[in-house]
Amino acid sequence: MSKTILVRGGRVVLPNGEAQTNLLLRDGKIVAVDASQRSAADEVIEAEGLIVLPGVIDDQVHFREPGLTHKEDLTTGSAAAAAGGVTTYLEMPNTNPPATDQAAIEWKYQRAAEVSQVNYGFYIGATESNVSELAAAQNVPGIKIFIGSSTGSLLVDDQLALERIFAETTLPICAHCEDETLVRQNRTRLGDQLSVADHSRIRDVEAAVVATSRALDLARRHQHRFHVLHVSTAAELPLLIDAAPYITAEVCLHHLFFSTDDYARLGTLVQMNPSLKSPRDTALLWQGLLSNRIQVIATDHAPHTLEEKSRPYPQSPSGLPAVENSLPLMLHQVHQGKCSLEQLAHWMSDAPARVWGLVGKGRIEVGYDADLVLVDPTLSRTITNESQFAKSRGSPWAGQALTGWPVRTVVGGVTAFLNGRLVDGVRGSRVRCDHARGGYWSTQSGIGT
Repeated sequence: MSKTILVRGGRVVLPNGEAQTNLLLRDGKIVAVDASQRSAADEVIEAEGLIVLPGVIDDQVHFREPGLTHKEDLTTGSAAAAAGGVTTYLEMPNTNPPATDQAAIEWKYQRAAEVSQVNYGFYIGATESNVSELAAAQNVPGIKIFIGSSTGSLLVDDQLALERIFAETTLPICAHCEDETLVRQNRTRLGDQLSVADHSRIRDVEAAVVATSRALDLARRHQHRFHVLHVSTAAELPLLIDAAPYITAEVCLHHLFFSTDDYARLGTLVQMNPSLKSPRDTALLWQGLLSNRIQVIATDHAPHTLEEKSRPYPQSPSGLPAVENSLPLMLHQVHQGKCSLEQLAHWMSDAPARVWGLVGKGRIEVGYDADLVLVDPTLSRTITNESQFAKSRGSPWAGQALTGWPVRTVVGGVTAFLNGRLVDGVRGSRVRCDHARGGYWSTQSGIGT
């Protein structure tokens, strides 16, 4: 049954600026961005006093299903996403078993269709022996390589295997870049009496730079679309200055908001891979984002139970939850004048849609999917673990007061979250990727249909 929705009177963030305007949605699509406030509609959403943003696209989450669902699952992870204004997520393959073939990918899609409250896509994971599966993969946004071990069992460190992956596949590639040899050498050198602060000495700047340089060399030589995940050091930024048009990069919130100075206060809550770096790195990563050397903000939402995170280092696992609080954290930066709403929408919605060729995603524009988040820019609230929809609730931002919060999340024209509550029965859809027309720098990016 056709349904028309009028979103009336909001401050709408469009691709080329803001406008006080009315949106008309029909059958899950945006059909007008300058509709009359008297337009006929089956439902009217009053948005006066609110900001209307394109739904956030988080291109790096770990929702832990199958195999590690005591930490998170597709139900709770997608609920946290909806509560945070995230209308689309791309989930990583290091589950148990890992998603390294088409059958595992299809299992995830089937499960998500049953339970996911927002839109979803799933990467296929690279191993040193599954090039044929990577080359034949379908219905995936891209290939994920762990060039350096992290949470899970996937690791591709052999140069010949990496050469084959870049040479014999066509899907976009993204990678976790930390040099495994250097990480192991650092760990041996530091001995057995370790504290969590040693995590940044083990996974140091050099380990990140060596691995990122290696991956960029592979991408350039094979002219393969490549996305550098979670850039963590200022030393990686010069590597991105002369990057080819098929190379993009992202930064995660924890590397923008925390540094090695925070270990004393937060301990293993801010233990993650790649590790935290110095306050200078944090400041320069912000500059890299503002100068467009880095194009995307993601979360690398990687939850563990509080019991697991409370283990003494190095028995404590790396990773933290963030998908639920990413938009409020960045809205607070807008409130403080550190960036604009247009920049936020670009980094968190349009840019990831471009990088992965997500059809109909990332913008408020006629023909695009009606994935929206309505934000109250004056609403002040404190992050608490108790209020989180995510299963694992050990947020390092707990206790922080923020101004600017999502109050309604719309997925495909259907309200999935409203005023602090999830709406029962809402289901997202699998993403469609047009890799031939996608790519951040492509003039054909951001296609609406």
